[in-house]
This record gives sequence, C-alpha cells and structure tokens, in this order.
Amino acid sequence: MEQKTTVQTLLKMKKAGKRIAMMTAYDYPTARLLDEAGLHVLLVGDSLGMVVQGHTTTVTVTLDDIVYHTKMVSRGAQRALVVADMPFLTAHLSETEVIRAAGRLMQDGGAHAVKIEGGSHLAPVVNRLVEAGIPVMGHLGLMPQSVHAIGGFTVQGRTRESAQRMLADAIALQEAGAFAVVLEMVPAEVAGYITKRLRIPTIGIGAGPQCDGQVLVFHDMAGFTDGYIPKHNKRYANLAETILSAARSYVEEVTSGAFPGEAQTVHLKPEEWKDLEPLFADHTLETKRR
Repeated sequence: MEQKTTVQTLLKMKKAGKRIAMMTAYDYPTARLLDEAGLHVLLVGDSLGMVVQGHTTTVTVTLDDIVYHTKMVSRGAQRALVVADMPFLTAHLSETEVIRAAGRLMQDGGAHAVKIEGGSHLAPVVNRLVEAGIPVMGHLGLMPQSVHAIGGFTVQGRTRESAQRMLADAIALQEAGAFAVVLEMVPAEVAGYITKRLRIPTIGIGAGPQCDGQVLVFHDMAGFTDGYIPKHNKRYANLAETILSAARSYVEEVTSGAFPGEAQTVHLKPEEWKDLEPLFADHTLETKRR
C-alpha cells in the first residue's frame, strides 16, 4: 500500500509538478473504492445536499450532516486525505464556535482537514484554525454556499477587478496558513495565473487544466446525475443505467417467480426434515382447531 496522503504530501506534489486527483465521497463503500483507485484526496462536500439529499442548493446541509457522512468516508479511506466541508454559516460564527465546529469534523467525523468557502475576510478564521492544529483548504470562485447572493451558479473572475480580487483572496488564504485552494468555475487563464502565483496547490473544478489538481463530484463522474450537466463535468461511467437495468431485472424475476431460484435456496437435509415435519403437521392441526 502506498503511503498515506497528508497536507505535506500535497505541497510536495505541487513543488514536483505532480497532479492531485480529488473527488467527493459520502459513504463507506464509495470511499473504499475511490481510495483503492488511487485518489489523493476525498472531499466530504456539502454537495451531498444536492446529489444525496435531493435539495437544489448546498445551503440546507448542516454540521451534523457533514459529521455523519465524514464518519463513513474516514472508515473507508486507508490512504487518501479526507477533507470535510464546513457547511453554510459555520465559518462565520464566533471564533470559539468555528473551532468547535471544525473540531467536531475531525474528532467525531475523523476528517484530516476542513474546507472553507470565502476569501480575505476569512483569513483570520483560517489562521486561528491552523494555530489550533486544524489544516484548512480554501475555496474561491463560485462558492455554492453563496449561490443566492451571487445570483446562481455562474463563472467567476471574468473581469479585471474580480480576477484581481480572487488573486488577493488566494494569497490571503495562503498567508493565513491554508494548505490548498479550490478554484471553482473560474476562467482557465485566471486560474492558471493564480496557480503560478501561489506556493500552495490549487484544485480546479471548471477552472481549466493549469491548476495543480482537479476535483469532481462522484455522482457526476459515475453518471448518477441527470438533467443539465455543466460543461466542466465529465461522465466516466453510466452507473445509473447499469443499476436501473439490474433493478428492472430483479423486479421481473421476483414477479415471475424466477427469483429466488435453486441456487439461492437453502434446504433441510432429509433427516432434518424428517425430524421437523411432525412438528409442522401438529402446528397445522392446532391452527385448524382454533
């Protein structure tokens, strides 16, 4: 087995020009498979609100939700670094409450690090968490928790002003002690420039190929999501169709009586049935008397 991925591993990968593969995971079996596949980082994202819970945004996800799913993922990850999202508003509470929330993700959930959405204004929070021994990954560009404020899931950093602000935010997070920054839905040119300016890795999603790593939502990668598929997503399999076909076959076999067949059936040995048969016969007679 390869060595465990740590925060320092990612920093060394950046320095060596090695790409970082990151994907979301929300349960034990998925985490186990992705870990075995070689993912460097597993993110217990608040995207679970949309792809697991069926909501239209991530805003509804609670700290308890993230802790619950992180517990499962951390059990399945033997090698990958497990990062847990700080859900809506938790990074904007008092210093004590922020540390307590992040601490729960690590102590109760088993996360190795937390991810926070926000720029320069959260640098003091990041610094305090790092001082408390909690590794922090930043998140800039499209920030799903702020979707109502920014007016939807739109590309960020298209103007000179917004691109400069994003760079300043990334540097501020770096100087506060963040070990990496996710750049979501950012023009490739802007993401590439920020990547070159930072000492810490950038993880892109819809931010082009120049980032130090990439992250995808598992359900998008595996073909579970339907409807509108963002340009930056790539479907590597169509597990939804496979599961649908298998489930339909199961329904057909159950309703036709084909399942369970002889291969799925356990029988008594003749001597066992000989011993039990009178008991069932007596029970039948007793039932009739009643």
